[in-house]
Order: sequence, then C-alpha cells, then structure tokens
Amino acid sequence: MKKRFLFISCEEAKHICDKSQYGESTFWERFKLSIRLSWCHVTKSYSSKNNKLTHSIKQAEVDCLKNDERNKLKQQFEKELAKHQ
Repeated sequence: MKKRFLFISCEEAKHICDKSQYGESTFWERFKLSIRLSWCHVTKSYSSKNNKLTHSIKQAEVDCLKNDERNKLKQQFEKELAKHQ
C-alpha cells in the first residue's frame, strides 16, 4: 500500500474539510481527513475555525436589502460613478 493512499496533503485536507461542511464529501474522504486531523495541528486548527465560522453564520440573523432597495442603491452608485468619469 502506498503512503499517499491514506495520507493526504494539508491543502487536500482543507479542501475535504470545506466539502464536509456542505455535506459533499464521501465517506472515504472523511476517513482520510480524520487520519490527518489526528496528527496535524494546522489542519486541526483550520477545521476548528471552519466549524466556528459555519456555526456563526447559521446563528446570525442577517437583515438583507430588499430588491427595490438594492436596485435604488445600485442606481445611485451608477449615477455617482458616471459623474466621476
């Protein structure tokens, strides 16, 4: 068995971590990630921060602009941009 078969790079681990966050990773990818997380402090830190970010976004109560407000703001921006060209 090749060493590369189970051991993944930090970059690949970060990519799998991101995929796992959205439920897009396979069982095998999660298994390889868990092996990496068991010994790599950099990947472990990235995964922890990623989980905190996801939790914060889910808990946030963000008030977004309505379509008409966004269009009005866009028109104002374009008008000001045209003045300065």
